[in-house]
Amino acid sequence: MAVPRPAMQPPKSSVCAMPKPTDTPSLADLRNEIDRIDESMHGLLMQRGDIIDRLIAVKRSQETGSAFRPAREAEMMRRLVKRHKGILPLDTAESIWRVIISTFTYVQAPFSVHADFSAGDAAMRDSARFHFGFTVPFVPHMGAAGVVAAVSASKGDLGLVPAIAVAGAGAWWSALEFDSAPKIIARLPFVERANHPAALPVFVISRVPAEAMVTEAEVWSVRVSGWGPKPAQALSALAEFIAVPDSAFDGAALLISRPQGGDFAAIAEALQKAGGTVRSSALVGSHATRYTVAADKN
Repeated sequence: MAVPRPAMQPPKSSVCAMPKPTDTPSLADLRNEIDRIDESMHGLLMQRGDIIDRLIAVKRSQETGSAFRPAREAEMMRRLVKRHKGILPLDTAESIWRVIISTFTYVQAPFSVHADFSAGDAAMRDSARFHFGFTVPFVPHMGAAGVVAAVSASKGDLGLVPAIAVAGAGAWWSALEFDSAPKIIARLPFVERANHPAALPVFVISRVPAEAMVTEAEVWSVRVSGWGPKPAQALSALAEFIAVPDSAFDGAALLISRPQGGDFAAIAEALQKAGGTVRSSALVGSHATRYTVAADKN
């Protein structure tokens, strides 16, 4: 009778089992990754500079006025908000992009920023530095009239004027009515939200090519007689505006922002029904519509 043979045992491996990979990287690993990302970002910025250098050569003799492109910049900032996520505050992301954009704009065609301090120097300085950084020269003025005059005398400077009523400012926008005068080309901030670090609403004044303008909202200089609470209430239902006394027409000088394509005759009719009369009107610029970010995006 055959004796059963013992079952064959698999040979023991002489190689030790590999340790399981850890799920938690070391601090050194994470810091190395941060260094790698920092170097990549710097490299991309230098690549952007190379492209700007080529861009300067292409358009050196093709464009005049400011290199500021309000239509493109408004769209760039809107795209930034839409794609932004994570723990980095939106304020920080926006300020980084504003410095990048403004600095490269300055490199293309050097310009200065003239700012009206009549609404408060701290708020205006915050707005200027947030949107244009520290590379662009900053020139303070006490009054919108000085800003408009400086921009008018320049080749491509920008002017920043509060987009709110300021006591004693007068109808500074009337100087923009002439064909050769600079125009309102933007309203800052491009992206509005609660607790914005540069929340002062500001009009940007300059000369840019017509194709670079953003025309979502038109800005009109209007003189009205018979101005009072009723005309003001009627107008507020149709458009945003600034009003200052105008002794010439025993009424008010208005700066009105309204959506492009809206019927200006409707504004005149509404004012007339409320007891006011439009005596004159002139288009003095345009800007992007106000873009407000929800609280959960801050």
